[in-house]
Amino acid sequence: MTGVVYFNHGKESGPWGDKITRLADVARGRGFGVVSLDYQGMDDADARVAKLLASDARAANPLVLVGSSMGSYVAAVASASLQPKGLFLLAPAFYIPVFPIQEPEPHAEFVTLVHGWNDDVIPFENSVRYASKFKTVLHLVDSDHRLSSQLPLIEELFDGFLAQL
Repeated sequence: MTGVVYFNHGKESGPWGDKITRLADVARGRGFGVVSLDYQGMDDADARVAKLLASDARAANPLVLVGSSMGSYVAAVASASLQPKGLFLLAPAFYIPVFPIQEPEPHAEFVTLVHGWNDDVIPFENSVRYASKFKTVLHLVDSDHRLSSQLPLIEELFDGFLAQL
């Protein structure tokens, strides 16, 4: 099988929102297949992780996991089992008390985080703390939690991320 990017949306979004749609176009442009799992109505993070682990993600070579907010948490937790080549995490929900694992170790060769300076849902300091601990790439951008105002930049960052795989 060829490389596949698995997208994991946030708690209050859907599988084909603007971010995922645009990043999926970037992935296809690089020759990757794309899958966006539908977690709508699933508020439990562990149930989302189980759904990702039960998918065909293991068959992808290389596998890239992309997550936004709670979806980043899901991707990072699942990376321990799936061992993706890359993790691309947007406004990741790390150090959030309601999640069972506060600091899911990223099990991937390439890890990039993107977080908005003006995020009022998940403090950007959480990503700084995580990136510092695991020595990952971190891009802090002038945006809020949704990162909508920086989609062209995020597309460029994602394209560069895929190019290094």
